[in-house]
Amino acid sequence: MKRLLVRLLLTAITLVGLAILIAYVTLRESLPQLEGEIITEGISADVTVERDDNGIPTITANNRVDLAYATGFVHGQDRFFAMDLTRRKAAGELAEIIGEAAVNVDRQSRIHRFRARANRVLDTLGPVENQILQAYANGVNDGLEGLGAKPFEYFLLGVNPQRWEKADSILVVYSMYFELNDEIAERDVRRGMAASALPEAAFTWLFPEGTDWDAPLVGEPRVNGPIPGPDEYSLRGEPMINAGLDGATWQDHPLPGSNNWAVAGHLTDTGAAIVANDMHLGITTPNIFYRARLRVNGTKAIDLNGLTLPGVPILVAGSNGHIAWGNTNSYGDWTDAVVIRPADSPGTYVTPDGPKSIDRYSETILVKDQEPQTLEIRETVWGPLLEDVPDPDQLVSVSWIAHHVEAVTLGHLDLETADTAADALEIANTIGMPPQNFVVGDVDGNIGWTIAGRIPVRGDGDSGLPMDWSESGGWKGWVPPAEYPRIFNPESGRIWTANARVVDADALKIVGDGGYDLGARGRQIRDDLFAADRFAPTDMLKVHLDDRAIFLSRWRDLLLATLNEKAVAGNAERAKYRQLVDSWMPRAATNSVGYRLVRDFRREVDRRVVAMMMQPVFRKYGPDARLRISNQFEGPLWTLVTEKPEHLLTADYSNWDELLLQAIDSNIETYTNLYSDGLENRTWGERNIAAIRHPLSRAVPFLSRWIDMPADQLNGDSNMPRVQFPSFGASERFAVSPGDEANGYLHMPAGQSGHPLSDYYRKGHQDWVQGRPSSFLPGPSVRRLSLIAGK
Repeated sequence: MKRLLVRLLLTAITLVGLAILIAYVTLRESLPQLEGEIITEGISADVTVERDDNGIPTITANNRVDLAYATGFVHGQDRFFAMDLTRRKAAGELAEIIGEAAVNVDRQSRIHRFRARANRVLDTLGPVENQILQAYANGVNDGLEGLGAKPFEYFLLGVNPQRWEKADSILVVYSMYFELNDEIAERDVRRGMAASALPEAAFTWLFPEGTDWDAPLVGEPRVNGPIPGPDEYSLRGEPMINAGLDGATWQDHPLPGSNNWAVAGHLTDTGAAIVANDMHLGITTPNIFYRARLRVNGTKAIDLNGLTLPGVPILVAGSNGHIAWGNTNSYGDWTDAVVIRPADSPGTYVTPDGPKSIDRYSETILVKDQEPQTLEIRETVWGPLLEDVPDPDQLVSVSWIAHHVEAVTLGHLDLETADTAADALEIANTIGMPPQNFVVGDVDGNIGWTIAGRIPVRGDGDSGLPMDWSESGGWKGWVPPAEYPRIFNPESGRIWTANARVVDADALKIVGDGGYDLGARGRQIRDDLFAADRFAPTDMLKVHLDDRAIFLSRWRDLLLATLNEKAVAGNAERAKYRQLVDSWMPRAATNSVGYRLVRDFRREVDRRVVAMMMQPVFRKYGPDARLRISNQFEGPLWTLVTEKPEHLLTADYSNWDELLLQAIDSNIETYTNLYSDGLENRTWGERNIAAIRHPLSRAVPFLSRWIDMPADQLNGDSNMPRVQFPSFGASERFAVSPGDEANGYLHMPAGQSGHPLSDYYRKGHQDWVQGRPSSFLPGPSVRRLSLIAGK
């Protein structure tokens, strides 16, 4: 019997080992082909794909269509699963491969019916754009089919990949609209609730247009207005409703955004402009972007270097040798909440053209291993009705520029051959894309800014609140490119944007306000640029990595003043808190304790003050009412904690010093509950640990060590140039001077490949973590793949 058990055990071990070996061999079969020759009918002439030691491809073709095919081939082999998730997220088709867990996500996406809209976009594109999209799709599919096995994620999910279609590339662009826009006009709805409940003077003051942190390219910072008097707004003596503003999560939702800037040629040694960019997005494994050099030989030669977006055949940001460009999210007003007035007949509503019936669409959501689910969508001439984020006071639909066919074009193709910054600005105004702050510089030293993307012509009224379009009709077409705001060769020779307000007056009216970020980050970049008068591309890295706590410095002073001799007497924990803040390292550095203590102090004060100021909203809509506080709330917040008006304190606090001390004590209690050691160990790095994960790692945690990036402690935070959270931050950093690409730099998180057994799955990631300047250009070729044109 003992011998039999041993034999069975050895057999089991052998079988397990064999299964692991088979799985490993199968997994290796899905690695991309990097060398040799492949004969394909998808191209008209031979194409080469050469990779450097980091896996960055240089793709060389004889025409733009063949280049699109080869780009698709490379994307398809390296990143197909990530591309698949991207198109499915935009279309609302994730549940088909993931199951019930993704149904709610699909429902939120499906109300926009982007699959149908993508096909309509294709009908409006020209023959060249359609030809390039088709060639790209053919390349993706040939690349996928050329793998020895399907990507490993499909084995884990128990499904097969579906072919790439032209419309899927349009869906990838829509995915960026989701990433960068307020797709349900939630800001308008939530602000509308506050406007309805608060006295007008209080709402205007608590939701300002800007602050003294503003650093626009045109115009001046906004001045914080006076506090509303007791006759306008008073909370004194009122008990505070417990609004359930959880201190563990309050205000830790970073704003998707970016930094970009440019300096003119008269400030550089080469005479060419320098453009720098780091786009702040959610960071996963693999990264959202893919580095590439894209070349076409011949009389219509192009040489593109920079960042591609897997799923589309274009260069998103980088250089063509004559110009260099980068993007930041503009936060103009691209969505509106539209109040729907019911007409007399059931199922109809009022429009300027008379009553109209609400259109109804039935969408089928396929669910893996379950029966399909049906989603009924109600839609108006302005957009779909909001079902999941209803306005408690009225029926509302969302009008979003992404719903229009003009929202997506391949206008970046024209940027590929632009020779001057002036030409690039004109092209940018015609591109269909999520509207961005487009910053460009050229080889002759010119620099400029404009909005890239379509801008709607708005009517009168506050479009930051739900609006009744039953008489006005809402948007009146698109702003002509010639009327776009532009800045060209400013006298200072410097341009910067950081998701905050860029312009003022009439230009601001054109762009609108969709929730600009606080100006602190932009101001710090501006001041960095004015701290020097000569620049090389490598000088820009210290701006990218600037993690100085300029924004929090005054909060440190307030904290030290609050923890005075009387406040710390007999309280060892408060005294320790003060000592650590007094000796702080004024940076968001991983080893800084004082920085974290000051940051958490401001965060807790912010939470408590918001809870007080919004009491009328909670009384009207209930303690669970969701709020959308202004990104400019730092203005009124700082005025409150420094001027300390007693009439704006609820009965919970006898004075403002008590509120500030309670915030400190609450933080001390939180640290005590979470950790067993002392305050001196509460470093920022303990809090800011990388969580750069593969989309499936939570479902298969035993694989996380192989498919996720390391859990590095990260420098950086919000309200400074080096924006960094555990899974959000700079999706790339680059600086380049067109024509001098060899002296530029570019790095990004994770590696080029989406395959965990690839040499390139993590290659280059530590350059991003440590802030080392990887070369902007690919290095010497170490692997060469030839795509041979078949008959």
